[in-house]
Order: sequence, then structure tokens, then C-alpha cells
Amino acid sequence: MTITDSSAYVEDRSPGSGRLRPRAAFASDAPVIPLDGAWRFRLATGLDDLTEGLPEAGFDDAAWELLEVPSCWQMAGIPGKPRYGAPAYTNTQYPFPVDPPRVPEQNPTGEYRRAFDVPDGFPIEDAVLRFEGVDSCFAVWLNGIRLGDGKGSRLPTEFDISSTLRPGRNVLAVRVHQWSSGSYLEDQDMWWLSGIFRSVSVIACGIEDFFVRADFDHRTGRGTLSVRTTSSARLSIPELGLIDADPAGPHTFEGVTAWSDEEPKLYEGSLTTGGERVGLRIGFRSIAVVDGVLTANGRPLTFRGVNRHEWHPLTGRTLTEETMLADVLLMKQHNVNAVRTSHYPPDTQFLDLCDAYGLWVLDECDLETHGFAYANWRGNPSDDPAWLPAYLDRAERMVQRDKNHPCVVVWSLGNEAGTGQNLAAMAALIREHDESRPIHYTGNNESGSYVDIYGLMYPGIDEVEAIGRGREQRTTDPAEDEHRRGLPFIACEYAHAMGNGPGLLAEYQAVFESHPRLAGGFVWEWIDHGIAQVAEDGSPFYAYGGDFGEEIHDGNFVADGLVFPDRTPSPGLVEYKKVIEPVRIVIDASTRRIGIRSLHHSRGTGYLRFSWTVEDDGKPVGSGELSVPPVAPGNETLVAWPDDLAAAVDAAAKAASGCEVWLTLRAALAEDASWADAGHEIGWGQGLLRLSTPTTDFTLAAALVCEDAITLGAARFDRRTGALTRLGALDLDGPRLDVWRAPTDNDELGLAEAAAWRAAGLDRMHHRTLTVEPGPSGLVVSARLAASGSCSGLGIVYRWTTPQAEAGADATGLRLQVTVTPEGDWPVPLPRLGVSMSLLGTDADVEWFGRGPGEAYRDSQAAGRVGCFRSTVVALQTPYVRPQENGNRREVRHARITTSHGPSLLISGLPVIDLTARPWSTAALAAADHHNQLRPDGRIRLHLDSEHHGLGTASCGPAQSPQHVLVAAPATFAVEFAVD
Repeated sequence: MTITDSSAYVEDRSPGSGRLRPRAAFASDAPVIPLDGAWRFRLATGLDDLTEGLPEAGFDDAAWELLEVPSCWQMAGIPGKPRYGAPAYTNTQYPFPVDPPRVPEQNPTGEYRRAFDVPDGFPIEDAVLRFEGVDSCFAVWLNGIRLGDGKGSRLPTEFDISSTLRPGRNVLAVRVHQWSSGSYLEDQDMWWLSGIFRSVSVIACGIEDFFVRADFDHRTGRGTLSVRTTSSARLSIPELGLIDADPAGPHTFEGVTAWSDEEPKLYEGSLTTGGERVGLRIGFRSIAVVDGVLTANGRPLTFRGVNRHEWHPLTGRTLTEETMLADVLLMKQHNVNAVRTSHYPPDTQFLDLCDAYGLWVLDECDLETHGFAYANWRGNPSDDPAWLPAYLDRAERMVQRDKNHPCVVVWSLGNEAGTGQNLAAMAALIREHDESRPIHYTGNNESGSYVDIYGLMYPGIDEVEAIGRGREQRTTDPAEDEHRRGLPFIACEYAHAMGNGPGLLAEYQAVFESHPRLAGGFVWEWIDHGIAQVAEDGSPFYAYGGDFGEEIHDGNFVADGLVFPDRTPSPGLVEYKKVIEPVRIVIDASTRRIGIRSLHHSRGTGYLRFSWTVEDDGKPVGSGELSVPPVAPGNETLVAWPDDLAAAVDAAAKAASGCEVWLTLRAALAEDASWADAGHEIGWGQGLLRLSTPTTDFTLAAALVCEDAITLGAARFDRRTGALTRLGALDLDGPRLDVWRAPTDNDELGLAEAAAWRAAGLDRMHHRTLTVEPGPSGLVVSARLAASGSCSGLGIVYRWTTPQAEAGADATGLRLQVTVTPEGDWPVPLPRLGVSMSLLGTDADVEWFGRGPGEAYRDSQAAGRVGCFRSTVVALQTPYVRPQENGNRREVRHARITTSHGPSLLISGLPVIDLTARPWSTAALAAADHHNQLRPDGRIRLHLDSEHHGLGTASCGPAQSPQHVLVAAPATFAVEFAVD
């Protein structure tokens, strides 16, 4: 196939032709003709399959199908078989041969047509056609006249149609090409999708452009406002007493409220001409780097952020305002204060919401060339002068579009595009347009001289600590090194939230809060990019890479978010909320004082209501309010226990009905906020007030040998294997030592610990009983757990005891002590260490006293508060997009499992265990590719673990900290059982 002159723009490096210069996005009362809705659509297989006569107004398109605009054409038909091509996912690889600027000859091309009417009185002489986003390259005709073409998928493109538009009926035709030279600049980690995926409209352009500069002086509280306009207009801000003024000013106002994420104060104003009014929302604030510290309004700024792709499981990158608002509200409700718009400018409506609700934004350019890394960055466009116009175009369009948003506090040049002169030129251009915001970029883990922020991806905690102290590893260039050491640091990506995880969030946050140079970071990422699908049996699931027959793909690496595809918060988001809570509560039982520390940036704690609860073994015994004087940002205070709290604690201590008395203090919204209702919890703290260990003083019962079994009190054991088969009236199977878990994504990727575990045979261990020795003090069973072909193993001793029943009593208490001794070489850690057992049932009620209510693991347990909780086995499962280890409840003191097949099973840790209950086996969990493949099989599996290997974040980042590695070492743990 030969590319003709008429389609040469597809592979031309130029960013486009016939376009208007970039300008700010804004709404006005000027007439608008929305063009969203049903368009006629045809998918051509490539440039040799294009429709002749497409642009002509008289072309007959009645036989074409209808496709909604905005949309991604590969998502049509979802859930189900896509109607036009199919989604494809790669993380870093280009899904076509890397031969810039050439793209595949078979280049799917969407052909769109839309007829629309221009109403009487519409000012045609001012008409502009605006596309908010088209992926990846497109050409446009209006009434048969070619307007131009454009690239830069996630940025707006405008065309002057004042001489082309006509009264009455008009016909708009658009060709959209899936691949273009621009695709080489858009190798972001996401699904490859195409089409007119953001809104289209015809706008009457009166006020062409303006730039709001609203600075804040934190020393005086003075705001200074200047508005540069390209049109003759007047400025009014009634709340500040400014009416019909010259926009240029500068205008100064005393005592303004600064804009921040915590108090997003917007002053409503307007720019007006004789026939048009543009609404303004002005936020006064200042962003600066002072002595290597990033500041906002004069105070150090710490991002508690997330990276956010635009995603919906049914519509792909096309989002409604309602969906964007759902994201913003969830972020605010989980203490998130910042968003990195990875890796492109978002729909401008999202920035409007960030302005209104309060989120700091690191606005990132639509640029990534990660696929060139496979050739050691040979041919990378970032250092090729031929690509410079495209780079500058993308930077300018981002800055011009988003310059008036107070929420935007940092510009980012893009992501993982290597290094080169084009990036330096982008930074210079951005400074020409806007010197008020610092510039960020990370591409090769060394910040260039052209940026204002030192950024890294997935640094280890020790590395972050060293950077905070200014002791990071030196660069090869002394001048570059000196420059970098004067910059604030941001972990622009850390804590990869893929599958079960991330671990280490608390450790990272502790370091961020220890050094002013560290401006926090952004967890990767916000949402799992699962695509809604339905299996042949009708069961729903979320598809990921490879599920659409892609030639190359990166599997479920696209499912790495803090919320599931349907925007349900994952355990990782719940953990993150706790770790980054802006109010810290510390309870000191010895002095009967409560410490309140504010990590707020600009807001005092007066908006919060503090309440307390005292619980005895998880049962409430008292509650009340705590009066806390407002704590200023960055300050702390000590509050003495009020009399009613002290009385409740004393009463609980005297009652001594349980083993543990806990005080929980909650900080919640005192009044409704724009993003949550009154009572929404911001932070909490717990303190253990009393701990007592029950004493056991009883005579041990003897184990008795029957014809085919061994009995010990109310328990029955298999005579040959020593396995517990019955306790009272409850049939059981087990327990036996278990060290395997269905690998998490962090186990599988990064350090590939799961591969090492499989090589060591941990997924195929055989349990062999060596001796079964009943005696006067109980039953002792010796066994060994080992894999075929392995010389290593785990020696096991199970010691069963039970108290001698008193006359007339029906004692069912049964204690198991497990001693584990590694034999041979163990070069790998253990996934888990505990016992597993099962009982009949497809579901069960579960009550427990321990950490909850959600799942927790040793390096991800901050969100687990100690208390009594209740659920079902089915509800305890966490539906990760790719099934894996999940659902563990941490530090369980005692639990009750109730099925419909007998009495309740009571379990107690000595002192604590980790508890997991599942309606399917670990083998089934590990074998499943999607959650819909898991089916209850008639038995409830219980895992009672002494400990788990940590989660870490190794799917993209560091593994577990040393203290969270489960080393194969001698261990002893104990569990008690009973039935009720």
C-alpha cells in the first residue's frame, strides 16, 4: 500500500494542519451547537479501503450503522463481542513494528458522518468547530471542504468554520485513524482504543482567550489578580467588590481566602463583552520551591496522591461528568489530596471538579515513548529534532487549555519518554507561557536541568529516606547533581496497587512525613482497567490483556488500581485512607491523655467532631463525645480523658468480663461537606487499656484407641493419619500444616517469588504422617511436609490435648500445638505458615474478634481496627480481577463459624491467628484466570495461620521489607477448637 498525498498526514510527524492556535477551555453564554449523539459510522480496514465521496454533503450513508459520539469504537458491543475491532492492551511495547514514523498498512480507520442544523441567528462569522479528544489522528471536512487534520489524542483541536458553515443543514465528515505517527508519542500503559472519545461542538467564539493570574501573599493575606485577554472585555467579581473593571489590573484584595485542597475557595466572577459573558472561578494561591521544599501558600506541600487514568469498564476512556464526580468524591472520602493525570491531560470537566472540591493536580502532557526502551532508546523521538514541533504542540495545548485552573499546581512534561533536547524545549516553552508553576518529569530516573522537581518511580524506602536527607546517589554530571539536590522530591509513582496490595504504604508515609524535602507521592494507580465481559455461561467478569486475542499483550498488568473496575474501593484504598489520614490520634493509657496531631496543610481541626467508644472484648461498654480545641495545621495537642470516659474505662476494668479493653477515638465531619455527609470518618485511633491472659488449670484427658479411630474427649481422629475428623457433632477434615497460597500479583511479578516457590515445590507439597501416638495426656502426631524431588522438608509435631470433662459436663474444648522444624536448605521464604482444614457447606456465617472489618496482612494492616465483626464466607472474598490470595483477617483472637450442617465451630488463637475462610480450595483459586471461574464446591476451607509472607509491591516496585519476610525457621503456634 502506498500512502497518497491525501492521507500523508497519517505518517507525517507534524501535529496537524488547518488548526486554530490553542487556547483556554471555558464556558460562556455564547451560542453552542452540541454535536454529541448518534453519528453514522463505518470502520475501514485501512487506507486502501476508504470510502470515496465521504466528505460530500450528498453522500448516501443511510446503510451505515450508528455509533455514539463520544465513544471508543472498540468498546461498541461491550459487554459481549466488540462490533468494531477489539481492545488491545500493552504496558510498554508498541503493538506494531517500531519503525517511526511509519505505522501498519492495515490501519483501521473510522469514518464518521453527522448532519446538523444551524439555527437562525447563530453567529456563523464567529463559528469554531471544537474536538475535545480524538484518538489517534483525524481529518475533518465540513460541507465537502477539508478543514485540516490533527494529532495529540487527549488534547483539544479547533478549526475556524466561519467561511464553511452555512444556515440550515450542514454535513460534518471525519476520518479517524487508529495508528499514526502520533501513536509513537502515546505509548501509555493502557488499552489501545480509538475514536472520537470526547465531546464535539460548534462554538460561537467571541472572547477568544484569557489567562487568570490570581496570586496569594501568605505573609499579608493579600490577593493580586490580573486577567490577560485577547479581546476587549470587562471584569467583575462581586464578592470582592470589583465591578466592571479593566481585567489587566493588577487588582489587590486584602484578606482573601487562599485556595487549597482543604479549603477550595473559588470567587465567582465574569468577563463580559457587549454580547458575551464568560463565567470565572478564581482561586488565589501561590506555588513555589523554597530552599528545596515545595510550598503552597507559604506552607510545605505534601501530596497524598493517586495516579489516575480515565476509565470506565463499559465505555473505556469516555467518561460522563457523573463518573468523574464519583472519582473525585471517592478520593476526597479516602483522604486523597492530589492527582497526577497519568499520562495525559484529562477531560477538562475533571479539572473543574478538582477546582470545586479541592484536589491538587499534577497535570501531565500527552506524551510517552516507553516502547523505545527495548532498543536502548535508539531512535527515541525525544532527542530527534524532526519531532520537536509535535512535542512543543502538545506542551502548548496542555498549558493553554488548563492554565486557568487553580487546582493545577505542577506541569509534567509527560512520562517515560527517555531524555533529549525536545523535552528541554518543552520546559522552556512552558515557562514562556506560565512561570508560576514548577515543572516535573521523570524519564530515566535522573531529573534533568530543565525541571523544578526531582521525580522517581518506585524508589525503595531506603532510597526515599536518603533523598529526604539529601544523601542520594550522585549523578555523573556535577552541575546536574548540584541542581538536583536543590529540588523537592516527588515519588510520582510508588506502591503499585496491583491485585492484593500494595504493602509498605505505612512505611513510605512515615518517611514522607519525616523530611520537608519529600513532597509525598502518587500511588499507582486509581482504577483497575477491567473491561466488562460475559462468559459463555452468562457469568460476568472483567477482561484484561489477552482476553481479546491480542498478538502481544501484558495480561492483567492493566488491573492495578485502588478501586475495582466498578469503582468499589479495594482493601488497598481502605489501607491508604488510614495511612494518609490528616489527623493522627494517639492514646496513652498510662497518662490518660489523647494526643491529636494535625497534618493538614491549611485547615484547622475545628470542622471535626471527636467521639470515643470503650469495648470489652469487642462489646461496647461506653461511648461519648470528646471536646478537642481546634488544632492548627502542623500542630498537635494533648487532651485529658473526660470524666465519663474515665468512668467507662474504670467500670470495664472492674467488670473484667473479657481479656481486652480497647478505647477507640474517631474524628468525623461535624457537618455536611460538599464531598461527604456529616459523620464521615476522617481518622481514628485505638489504645489497649487492659490485657489479661486467662489461666487454664485442668487435668488433661487421655486419648483412647477404638477399632478404627482415636478419641480425645469429644474429638475423633483418623487412627492411621491422625487427622481430626469430628468434634462433637461437627464433621471436620484436618487440620494439616499448609504453607502455600494462591500467588498474588506481587508474588508473581517483580522478584518472581512465586516462580521460586514453585521451583521449590511449595505448590505441590505432600503431607506424610510418620507416627500417631495416643497417650494419657492426649495425642501426638508426627509428620513431614515435602515436595516430590526435594530433599528439603518441614518436620511437624501436632500435639492435641483436651481437659478432662467434669461429671455431667459435655466438654468439647480441644487444643492443638504445632511445632515446625525446617529440614534441609530453604533458599525461599514461605508464603504462609499455618494449618488448613475444611467443613461441609457452601457458605457460612463468620464472627470474629480481631482486626477488621476488611482483609489485612502483616505489611498492610493499618486500616484494621480491633473489634468484633461479622460476615459470611462469600462476603469475605475480595474479587480481584485476577483471582489470588485474599480475604485474610489479621490477629484474630477468637472466631465462630456457623454453617447449616451442624453446630458452630469455635476457634481461638493462642494468643492470635490469621483467619481465612473460603468456599473453594487454594488450588482452584490459583488456577482461575477470572473471578467468575470460581464456584463453591461444597466445603468451607479454613486457614488458621501463624503468619503470612508480606505483600510488598514487587509487581512494579520493591518487595517486602526484611521484617515482613516469612523465613523458613523453627516455629511453634497453637489454636483451640470447640463446638457450640
